[in-house]
Amino acid sequence: MAAEESTNPPAQPASLPQYPEMILAAIEALNDKNGSNKSSISKHIEATYGELPPAHSTLLSHHLNKMKQSGQLLVVKNNYMKPDPDGPPRRGRGRPPKPKDPQPPDTAVSSPRPRGRPPKPRDPAAPPPPTKSPTSTSGISTGRPRGRPPKKAKTTTPAGGSDSTAPLTGVKRGRGRPPKVKPAVATPVGV
Repeated sequence: MAAEESTNPPAQPASLPQYPEMILAAIEALNDKNGSNKSSISKHIEATYGELPPAHSTLLSHHLNKMKQSGQLLVVKNNYMKPDPDGPPRRGRGRPPKPKDPQPPDTAVSSPRPRGRPPKPRDPAAPPPPTKSPTSTSGISTGRPRGRPPKKAKTTTPAGGSDSTAPLTGVKRGRGRPPKVKPAVATPVGV
């Protein structure tokens, strides 16, 4: 039995109220117009309730942050205060959502417009648009296969014909640009 109690985290005593209630009671009791800071709230809770759990400061910080995010408390210069009930509601960050138009309950709920650009209006006299080819990924069908065409095999030409692709000398050309040929300079002899 003693081993079971040591493994469980220490719970609050039964007489202690929840932390949000204690925090709100402390802020009301301190009644400062500028709000109450964390240390004054903690001291008031310790003085009022006496025996607190060992993780009191951690629990207090957690609940103060939680209450601040939910809008139960306002924070002004590290002082916590209750929000003004007559004041404007607290807005979250970012752009507020668009107001929704009320619709009668008998109408079906549908999206007002589909996403994307609307299609161009079709002429009823025009022929139907061509269907996309399943092999074409770009959507444009040219009739040619994709990619670079294969190299054509070199053929020898008959004696009377000329082929620009076949070399005239029979020497195989190397890769790349051929070297620049320097012209021979004629120098006069015996001038």
